[in-house]
Amino acid sequence: MDIPSLLFDRGLATQEQISAARLEGAGKRIDQVLVAQGVVGEEAVLRAFAEELHMRFVPLKDAKPDPAAVALFPATAVFRHGVLPLERVNGHVTVATSDPFDFEALDELGSLANVRLDPVLSCRDEIMELIKQSLGVGGDTITQLVAQQAEEGIEFLDEIPAELGELAESAQAPSVIRLVNELLVEALDQRASDIHIEPAEKGLTVRYRVDGLLRVQPVPPEINQFSSAIVTRLKIMARLNIAEKRLPQDGRINLRVQGREIDVRMSIIPMIFGEGVVLRLLDKQRMVFNLTSVGMGPENAAKFHKLIELPHGIILCTGPTGSGKTTTLYSALNEINTPDTKIITVEDPVEYHMAGISQIQVHAKIGLTFAAGLRSILRHDPDVVLIGEIRDGETATSAIQASLTGHLVFSTLHTNDAPSSFTRLVDMGVEPYLVASTVEGILAQRLIRLLCKHCKKETGVDNDYLPADFPVKLERMYVPIGCRHCRESGYSGRSGVHELLVSDPEIRRLCAERASAGIIREYALTAGMITLRQSGYQKVIEGKTTLDEVVRLTRGDVA
Repeated sequence: MDIPSLLFDRGLATQEQISAARLEGAGKRIDQVLVAQGVVGEEAVLRAFAEELHMRFVPLKDAKPDPAAVALFPATAVFRHGVLPLERVNGHVTVATSDPFDFEALDELGSLANVRLDPVLSCRDEIMELIKQSLGVGGDTITQLVAQQAEEGIEFLDEIPAELGELAESAQAPSVIRLVNELLVEALDQRASDIHIEPAEKGLTVRYRVDGLLRVQPVPPEINQFSSAIVTRLKIMARLNIAEKRLPQDGRINLRVQGREIDVRMSIIPMIFGEGVVLRLLDKQRMVFNLTSVGMGPENAAKFHKLIELPHGIILCTGPTGSGKTTTLYSALNEINTPDTKIITVEDPVEYHMAGISQIQVHAKIGLTFAAGLRSILRHDPDVVLIGEIRDGETATSAIQASLTGHLVFSTLHTNDAPSSFTRLVDMGVEPYLVASTVEGILAQRLIRLLCKHCKKETGVDNDYLPADFPVKLERMYVPIGCRHCRESGYSGRSGVHELLVSDPEIRRLCAERASAGIIREYALTAGMITLRQSGYQKVIEGKTTLDEVVRLTRGDVA
């Protein structure tokens, strides 16, 4: 088949594009180069091939491969060739491939299963996603490990004495390392923020947290045999004690995965059926530290810019774990980071390294706590100080003192909304008049999932069913559909919704008089504070997210 002519005749590529692809391709097929360059979509090319070769093109969005058909073929061969068995009909097996010219793969799979194959064409990403769902992440590696164990009689770490743990891990290193790497790479491909490896009575569960929600990741059932080896490998990577299985351990791993620097924070906790592992993935190359990228509305952004330019005072960012507080504060520091401003941070841990900013890592075991670090760094003559988190009264008092001595202090706090931060600090033992005189502003934050730009669908609105506190009547909304770009979730990426409370004389008076968070909130609303719910509604009006997401993450403003 003359592929360049086919693509040109069907209007998929111009002669100039084909000529450029020939120069850049260096032995690769023209269609593959053009798809890699983004000149033409893979689906369009495959549909052209299917019509020319009298084959079927099969979208796999809602496909469910027959497990009996998949079981006919070795997992290693299926992964290696990227060919997925779909169903068995009259002794023939229909298989999906993204390359109609890869006759070697089809011949090998046919001979391995001793069946005749009927190939259809499908997009490679969809094929690989279904292979992982059918066989599990690392399914080919697991198959090799099982075979290796059967052939060599190797016992895994559960039955090996602790003093032989390293020796056993060394024996298994190549395959176990590959299996762990596959779990990490798949998590990064899915843009996961966390990996949860959880032991259960009937096996090992792997879940990825993607855009704030946990998603069960299919894994082969045989992975249960290697759970101890996986945990041991992770412990070695984090330089933890591999013999200690009774106490919690925390560690850190620095990796380079597919050319990207990844910082992994690991927590291991002994559970009833084994050790549970949570890995938090920080992809440094994906982080952008500017206030525009955090999703703040124009009104809040203008107020927040005024706050971060103050000469002294405390600015707090509040919200639950994983709500983007640190990213927002880093973005604020980035805005005011100039050669004539001395900025020092005390963090646990230091998540991202920023040029021009002095950063200190907390070491509580040797006495370097947030409070102790803050007392010391004030002697370094800083203009701006970032405290990673105010966890106790001592740290809160130190932050107050730093702001009273002419420093601008940024920090985070765990509260559900902005007004609650005043009462939280008072509950920690700080005098109300000190809180009132030093806290300049509080930013409450949540991360809300954004609709996938490729598949979101416009729909009509029955305004009678909108929440009572929705600010306007709507003519249209968008709903999630699901496509290959968002892995059928309908959502892709997250953005912040914010509630910014700026102190004024009345709020300072209420705080000094120990007013409740509810009373402070009522006044702030009359003074024009935009709540988390209202910030979320604005993103619904703009077509960026759904009403369900806003209701899931924020509390209503009307009882």
